[in-house]
Amino acid sequence: MDLGLKNKVVVISGAAGMKGSIGETILHSLVEEGAIPAIIDRNDRAIEYIDEIRKNGIDGLFCKTDVTDPEQIKKAIETITKKYGRIDVVINNVGVNDGAGLDATYEEFMDSLKLNLVSFFLIVKYAVPFLKESKGNILNIGSKVALTGQGGTSGYAAAKGGVLGLTREWAVDLIEYGIRSNAIIISECWTPSYKSWIESIDNGDQKLKSIIKNIPLENRMTTPQEIANTCLFTISEKSSHTTGQFITVDGGYVHLDRSLLTQEND
Repeated sequence: MDLGLKNKVVVISGAAGMKGSIGETILHSLVEEGAIPAIIDRNDRAIEYIDEIRKNGIDGLFCKTDVTDPEQIKKAIETITKKYGRIDVVINNVGVNDGAGLDATYEEFMDSLKLNLVSFFLIVKYAVPFLKESKGNILNIGSKVALTGQGGTSGYAAAKGGVLGLTREWAVDLIEYGIRSNAIIISECWTPSYKSWIESIDNGDQKLKSIIKNIPLENRMTTPQEIANTCLFTISEKSSHTTGQFITVDGGYVHLDRSLLTQEND
């Protein structure tokens, strides 16, 4: 399906993750649709990604940015708009479940908010004048932790709850300009970081089996590509009357009736 994203300038934060991460998969999918990605990230891995993109005949830009620094975010948006003159879409994809729980210091809690929430606000703040010109849209990548809690991660939970709040606030704020604002909510998605977490804990294989058995649809993890596919549809004009929505891509993990789970966990 042609989603009409060719030559659209898409600002995406957190797209320099490892191959197979959600951000990198979204990036790859944008390029397949002919969009022009502008990566905001601190990891130099993005240099390699942009080089690959350009070899395939698509333009792209990497703005090395510490997204906890407001001035660096402002400079990144200035660099992007100086080159392209516009922004059509913002995808806020930064997210680190950093374990800043109730035992964290004030500074650790605030650092979690700066990374996982405030960066979203600042990128949109500086991009909004250009989104007004393009009648573009915003997509925030959220987490089930905002809805379910997790334990031991107050900073991340508060941030992701705030991301959902901002998603609807911006949908209201910007509706007069024809700007849409939506969020994708992710639950159990098989990424390199998820794999590393499973491998780092005792009885990881047993834990993974237990999680998978609790995913109602097909008893399997969500793939990063399934997340990316939903993201691209949501930012495209194929989803032109969708705003203020939380779109959960999780095989029914969060919302479906537990009675669907007929198998006993090991």
